[in-house]
Amino acid sequence: MTRPFALRAALAALIVSVALSAACGTSIRSVLSDPSRYRDRDVQLSGHVADSYSIGGRGAYLLEDHSGSLWVVSSHGVPRTGANVKTTGRIREAFNFGSLGGLLRVPSGALVLIEDEHKARW
Repeated sequence: MTRPFALRAALAALIVSVALSAACGTSIRSVLSDPSRYRDRDVQLSGHVADSYSIGGRGAYLLEDHSGSLWVVSSHGVPRTGANVKTTGRIREAFNFGSLGGLLRVPSGALVLIEDEHKARW
């Protein structure tokens, strides 16, 4: 094998592995089991909406995947219960939800995803 070919093959393998890891996203279990690794970092999660609350275009929804569940806080619309969603945002500790606080049962210190965007599929 020539040196330029080996270099190209290694570069192609690196690109494919990065693309596959980005496409897969992160499991909710991974986030919950090692919060310090994900806190205040961009994360991509996929799953289905188990519960959702919205007031004036803002709200929160409970995202579930095969490994667990996590509340997602959105300032630009909430997908309906039952929708399949891919979302990106930052992991933070739970905070005061204001008027939603009585509806959401999030223990103090729990993690939430502060959403940047989501794409829903029915």
